[in-house]
Formats: sequence, C-alpha cells, structure tokens
Amino acid sequence: MSDYPDRIKELEDEISRTQYNKATQHHVGLIKAKIAILKGRAEAAKTKKGAAHGFSVRKSGEATVCMVGFPSVGKSTLLNALTNAESRIAAYAFTTLTCIPGILEYKSAKIQILDVPGLISGASAGAGKGKEVLSVIRNADMVILIADIFDLKQLETIRNELYKADIRIDEEKPNVTVKQSAIGKLQIFIPKKLTNTSPETIKAILREYRVNSGTVAIKEDLTAERLIDALEGNRVYMPSIIVLNKADMVSNNEAERAAKLTGGMPLSAENRTNMEELKEVIYKTLRFIRVYLKERGKKVDNEPLIMRQGSTIADVCRKLHREFVSKFRYARVWGKSAKHPGERFMLGHVLQDNDAVEIKVR
Repeated sequence: MSDYPDRIKELEDEISRTQYNKATQHHVGLIKAKIAILKGRAEAAKTKKGAAHGFSVRKSGEATVCMVGFPSVGKSTLLNALTNAESRIAAYAFTTLTCIPGILEYKSAKIQILDVPGLISGASAGAGKGKEVLSVIRNADMVILIADIFDLKQLETIRNELYKADIRIDEEKPNVTVKQSAIGKLQIFIPKKLTNTSPETIKAILREYRVNSGTVAIKEDLTAERLIDALEGNRVYMPSIIVLNKADMVSNNEAERAAKLTGGMPLSAENRTNMEELKEVIYKTLRFIRVYLKERGKKVDNEPLIMRQGSTIADVCRKLHREFVSKFRYARVWGKSAKHPGERFMLGHVLQDNDAVEIKVR
C-alpha cells in the first residue's frame, strides 16, 4: 500500500507545529510544495486503479453555474425559483442524490444552473459523494455559495473543501510563465519587491518541481501557495456569489448584519424574494455582453449573441461559423466601441455591450 497518506500527514503536522513568520516562511513554503507533489502522485495512483463514478452533466447555454452548499440548505428550492427545473424536494437531509440541471433565461442569455448534492466537511477526501460533486463543480464557470442565514460558518467549510479540491474562487490565475528546456541554465525573472515570499523560496520550490533549466517569469508579488498552484497547472479559477437563504425567518436588521459580515445576498428561496436581484448579479458576475448582428442594407437583428467582456470580432466569427475567421475581410461596428457609426475594424477589435456588428467575408 502506498505511504503517500502517511507522509502527507507527517508534513501537514509539521506545518501545524511551525509558527509562521519571516524566519520560517522559506521552510513552510518548501513543505507545502512537497505536500502538493505528494498529493498529485497519490491522486494519479488512485486514477490508475479506476476512477469513481461521477455525475454525467451535458453543458448547455452560455455558461454553467453550480449551486454549492450543505445538505438541506435550500438549493433545490432555489433552483426551481430561478429556472424551469423540477427538482424533487423533501424536508430531510440529502434529498438531492443526483445532479439536477435547469436553465435560467435572463436578458437573452441562457444560463445552466446545476443543483448538486450537498457538500459536507471532508468532501474533498470523498465524504458524502464529495469527489463526484467536486468534479462537476470544477467544470462550472461560476459557483453560488448557499448558506443557511442561521449558520454562516457553513461558508468557511465550503470554501475550505473547494480549496482542497484545487478550486480557486474569486482569484485570478497566477501571473507566472514557465518555459522549460532540456539543457542550459535556469533564468528566473521576479518583481523587484517581494513581500509574500523570497527569491530563495522561489528557487527551492522550482527545484522541488525539477524546473532546472529554461525560463520562469513571475509578474506578481505571489505567495508560495500561488507559485505552487502555477506549477501544478491543474487549478481552476472561477467567480462566486454568496446567497444567505431563509432570510424571511429573521428580522431585516439581522439579515443586513449577516450580509455585511459575509458579503452575501439575503433571500428566501421558499418565498421567492430577491429573485430578480439574484438573476442580475449572476448575469453581471458572468461578465456577459450582448452583441447584435447586422447584414448590409438591413436592420440590426433583434436577438443578440451573448459574449463575454473582452470578446473580439474574432470571437464573434468563431461563434457564428468555424470558417469565418479564415474568410474574414473586415467588420463594421456601431456602438460604444466605435468612434463613429459603421467604423471598420479587423479581427482583434474588442467589442462592448450592445455593439452591432456587420461582418464581411470572402
């Protein structure tokens, strides 16, 4: 039997016994790198023996959002309030035993909402179908963290389980580029001022990952954890919304205090209060924009394409037809991103919300 779990436990215990400060920063960072490597090897060994059965979910719509929370927190009720799904609900724990999808239609966008079985403490280690649930969450574009307004500590547990499953919520991907080579020296480019780690720790972690030649460019004042995340390369990054359910059972003052404490939105899934406000927050958090198409000599289409902020004309072309990019000549744009109506642009032009685009192809 593999000794990975025992070795990981030894290293985690060593970290818990070590008081973190500037003097121990290097030592702790190196141990965390060793733990991450061992966990990766342990997971690879499990995969060879056969993966666990997960939930099969076909993606649909412009984005997929997972509702994540403890059992009986009201996810199924909220799904029914937001979408066309009919999730079976009963007044006892672990009602949802499979992943139930629904579609939220809002501002011409079709957003897939998934109701997965409740997460519990230890889910990342496999408790309560945790591995299967977390594998579905990893493929989402956003998560809604749902907590009972009477038990706000649920949020901390949920965040911890997501983190242990390599899901980074409300974080940007580390600004690190690694280009390894078979021969030669290792060149490391780092910011002039580092406060969250040290050059020595960075070099030691790179050695642990056997990055001994090539180029490493670090463009942020990162922590050891974020460098490890960048080197592992299997972390997923997504935004989140916090929902505090059962707000109808507390006073307005109590609901406001809970909202300030957590940054969450109080609502009642049962009474369907604040549903429109929640839909708007979901839409904005997914960073959608609407792009309208126009044919030469005709009016602008009524139904928009739903794109993400930062989308270019090339992205629109790819969404319309796979050959549009190769046959592209130019595009005319009406809207905020154009200096004058019908201005001509090429593929790299970034579009804005409510722009109208006329594409000319060969």
